[in-house]
Amino acid sequence: MSLTVTPPSAFNEPAPSALLLLGRGADLASERGVECPGDLPAASDPDLVDRARAARAALGDRAFVLGHHYQRDEVIDFADVTGDSFKLAREAAARPEAEFILFCGVHFMAESADILTSDAQQVVLPDLAAGCSMADMAAIHQVEDAWDVLVDAGVAEDTVPVTYMNSSAAIKAFTGRHGGTVCTSSNAHVALRWAFDRVGGVEGSGKVLFMPDQHLGRNTAVRQLGLSLDDCVVFDPRKPGGGLTAQELRDARMILWRGHCSVHGRFTERNVVEARAAVPGINVIVHPECRHEVVAAADQVGSTEHIIKALDAAEPGSAWAIGTELNLVRRLANAHPDKQVHYLDSTVCFCSTMNRIDLPHLVWAMESLVAGRVVNRIVVDPDDARWARAALDQMLALPGI
Repeated sequence: MSLTVTPPSAFNEPAPSALLLLGRGADLASERGVECPGDLPAASDPDLVDRARAARAALGDRAFVLGHHYQRDEVIDFADVTGDSFKLAREAAARPEAEFILFCGVHFMAESADILTSDAQQVVLPDLAAGCSMADMAAIHQVEDAWDVLVDAGVAEDTVPVTYMNSSAAIKAFTGRHGGTVCTSSNAHVALRWAFDRVGGVEGSGKVLFMPDQHLGRNTAVRQLGLSLDDCVVFDPRKPGGGLTAQELRDARMILWRGHCSVHGRFTERNVVEARAAVPGINVIVHPECRHEVVAAADQVGSTEHIIKALDAAEPGSAWAIGTELNLVRRLANAHPDKQVHYLDSTVCFCSTMNRIDLPHLVWAMESLVAGRVVNRIVVDPDDARWARAALDQMLALPGI
């Protein structure tokens, strides 16, 4: 990493990366890797913005466009509301008059919107290949097999499942069926405390099965609940018995799924050290999906919304190194020209699946709706939707939501 001291209004763009997907093509090995059933506008089309404006105007109040913070600016420009995954799902549920919910995010987010909206509303994901690598790290058959391992070890009755919002509807449904709850990065500590209270409290011997992001679970348990790293074990679904002995499962308090975010998992402790060396007095703020050693070395840790609020409240002239997705960091830099804003890594790391949704896909989806064709509709299995809603409702009942 090479940070250089710049005037407050400047933003050093990291080196480009070949990892960024451009939103075209099909991955035949993926259930969601499909081609658009029509002609996708060319990204070079000079009329693309005008087409987007015209389609959005034609849809009017019939459509509600949601844009996740990690989306490209060209998409955010047409969003009625921006936010994190949970905020956007709630915003969708609060718009019962909208016939169409265009969710510019990833697949699990659109699923949550479908669960929380009425049957009369239709949720559209502009590119079905916009998935989430973290969510895909926990397949429902793997989680069901893992629960059988906990049953065989004699610990299932003392274990409460907690799943991150960044999980499939099927995993949320599993959590609901087993009396657990969903959490966000901002309320994970509340959700974990609730779960532990159901099995004897944080000071007891009960356990939480936390899916699918091991880092959020570990960081929350250690930093905010006072558990130790030794209380945490990692369940690897690719290994027999999760790679753990029955005794290790009995001794554990946090059973962490072996999953991670491909963006936040890139940041290292070395990035933090080099940022401090390059810019004395810099404030390092990172997302809790980062590795434990990165979180421990940072000045502040918080959700996407927390990071935005921290920059909004920061003193003019202050310097910040931000460990989260680049689209958001760039947007924060542009919004705060009176502050030095740096990306914590030295190379670009967009959320590649989130970036599959670009302006051509959004235009295609909106123009299709104007023409009377509902494309890429996201529909959750009714039974999964019922149990996933139970887990989501439990989260909504937690303090502070």
